[in-house]
Amino acid sequence: MKLGIFELREAFLKGTLCPSALVKGLYDLAEARGEDGVWIARSSSESLEQYGAAAEESAKAGSLPLAGVPFAIKDNIDLAGLPTTAACAEYSYQPTRSAHVVERLLAAGAIPMGKTNMDQFATGLVGVRSPYGIARNPYGANYIPGGSSSGSAVAVASGLCSFSLGTDTAGSGRVPAAFNNLVGLKPTRGLLSTRGLVPACRSLDCISIFSRSVNDAAEVLRVTAGQDSEDAYSRQAQPPLNFAPSKPRIAIPLASELEFFGDKSAAALYAAAVERWTALGAQIQELSIAPLLEAARLLYEGPWVAERYAALKPFLQKNFSALHPVTHDIILPAATLGAVSAFEAFYRLAALKAKAEELFASCDALLLPTTPTIYRIEEVLADPIRLNSRLGYYTNFMNLLDLCGLALPAGFLANKMPWGVTLAAPAFHDDRLLSLGALFMGESKPAPTLVPGGPFVELAVCGAHLSGLPLNWQLSSLGARLKRRVSTLSEYTLYRLAGTVPAKPGLIHTGPGGHAIEVEVWEIPVAAYGYFVSQIPSPLGIGTLRLNDGTRVQGFLCETSAVAGQEDISSYGGWRAYCQKK
Repeated sequence: MKLGIFELREAFLKGTLCPSALVKGLYDLAEARGEDGVWIARSSSESLEQYGAAAEESAKAGSLPLAGVPFAIKDNIDLAGLPTTAACAEYSYQPTRSAHVVERLLAAGAIPMGKTNMDQFATGLVGVRSPYGIARNPYGANYIPGGSSSGSAVAVASGLCSFSLGTDTAGSGRVPAAFNNLVGLKPTRGLLSTRGLVPACRSLDCISIFSRSVNDAAEVLRVTAGQDSEDAYSRQAQPPLNFAPSKPRIAIPLASELEFFGDKSAAALYAAAVERWTALGAQIQELSIAPLLEAARLLYEGPWVAERYAALKPFLQKNFSALHPVTHDIILPAATLGAVSAFEAFYRLAALKAKAEELFASCDALLLPTTPTIYRIEEVLADPIRLNSRLGYYTNFMNLLDLCGLALPAGFLANKMPWGVTLAAPAFHDDRLLSLGALFMGESKPAPTLVPGGPFVELAVCGAHLSGLPLNWQLSSLGARLKRRVSTLSEYTLYRLAGTVPAKPGLIHTGPGGHAIEVEVWEIPVAAYGYFVSQIPSPLGIGTLRLNDGTRVQGFLCETSAVAGQEDISSYGGWRAYCQKK
C-alpha cells in the first residue's frame, strides 16, 4: 500500500480508500508483527476507529491538508491519552495535553498510530539503549536501526504509518533516516515548538520529521511550523527569498576531512552523490569543515552534557538507578561540571560559529555523508560509546552552530544496508534544502513552507478556494491572506464543472451582457505564487479578471471548450451561493 501523503490524499478524494479502513489495516499489520521493538504504546483500535470516522468527511472533501493520514510519535513527545516515558518506565507520566506540533497535526486531520521506541532520554545515535527492546531494522535485523528516534524511523520504513515525528539534538533525526532509507528533516531550531517535548538539551533540541519523500516532509513542516508563545525557544521564521538557485553551489569537505572508518562502500556512495550533483548542474567546491568538526567535539565535552543532567535533575536525584547503563555513564559525570568550563565552551563555540558563517557564505548548501558507516547490533553492544561517537562525526555540530539539515537516501552499502547523505545550510534555509533535496531525489519542487511576509500578488478566487471551502487551506498554508470580497463586472458566466473532486466551478469571460460573480481577492507571497499556479489542474488556469471596484487582478478562469454541456449557475451570483442553495 502506498502511504505517501499525496497518494493518500488522491485516494481519499477518489473514494478508492477511506481513513477508517486504512488505519484498521495498519493496526492489524502492527498486531501481526508482534513484538518488533517499534512501539512503546499504541493507540487502541477503539481510538483509531474514532479518529478514522472523524476524518472521513474532511478526507473525502480534501478540506484538511492531512485528513486521514497516519503518523507516529516518538515517546518523548506528548500525545494526550497515551503515557510519555522517554523509554524509562519509572519516568512515565500521563499528559493531559498534546505537544504543540501534535496539536497542529491533529487539527490538520492526521491520525496518531502511537508512541515509538527510542534511545532512553534521547541519549544515543544507535537505537539499542531502551528497556523496551530494539526496533527491528527492516533492511537487516542484525543491524542497528539508528537512534535516538529508532522506532519513529522504523515505523515509516516498515509501512506502519505515512510519516513520523522524531527529535534531533545531535543527529537523532538524521542517522535513523540514513539507516532506514528515509528522508529525515532536522528543521531550524525553534521553527517547530518544543512545548510538550521531554528535553535532552533544551537549548539545542529540535522536533524532526521522517518521511518517504521530500515533498511529504515539506507538507508536514508546512503544517507544524510556527511560533509558539508558550515555548521560550520558539522563533519566527525569517527565510531567504531565493529558495533554490538554478545552479546551486554545493560545498563538500576536503578529502582529508572525510571519514568513513574503513567503509569503502560508504566512500563510494558519497563520491557517487557528488557526481550526481555535478550531473544536475551544481557547482562543486571543496571547503574545510574543520570549524564544524571542532564544534562537534564540544557537544560531549562541554556544558551540553550538563544540560542533559539539568533537564532531568529532579527525576535523576531520586531515580539514577532507573537509567539504562550507558545513559547512566554519559549523564552522571555532568553533575560535577562547573561554570568556568561552561563559559570557556560558550566562548569557543562563538568563535566557531563565526568561522561557520564564512563557510556558508560561499555556498548554497554543504553536502555531507549522514554517517560514516553502519554497525551490527552486537558490535554496538560490545563498544557502545566509541561506535556511537563515530556515528555523530557529521551530525553533532548542527544544532550547536544553528544549522538546518536534510538527510536523503543515497544508495546501499556493500552489506546491503541503506546509507545516505545530508544537505546542511544556515538557520531558516529549510525551504532551500527541501528544494535541493527534491532535485537530488528526482521529485517535483515542493511548495515553500516558510513563506516570507512579502512582496505579494493579488489573486481572485471564485470556487473551492473561497474561505471556508475545501481547498482554501492551499492558500492559507502558503501564507496567503484575504484582502477583500468583491464581484466581477457583469461580463462573466459561471458553470458547474461536472466530475471534479472536490466540486469546482469554471468562470468564463463572455463580455457585456454577462453576470457579476462573487470573488475573494487574496494576497499571496510572490515567492509562493509560482508554485500555487503550477498546481492548478486543467481545464482551469489563471488570467486577468475585471472587478466592480475598478481593479484588474489575476484570477481563476476556465478553458471555454470545457464548459460545453455544463450547467450554467451564473444566476446564483457565485459558487458559495450555489453550494448553499442547490
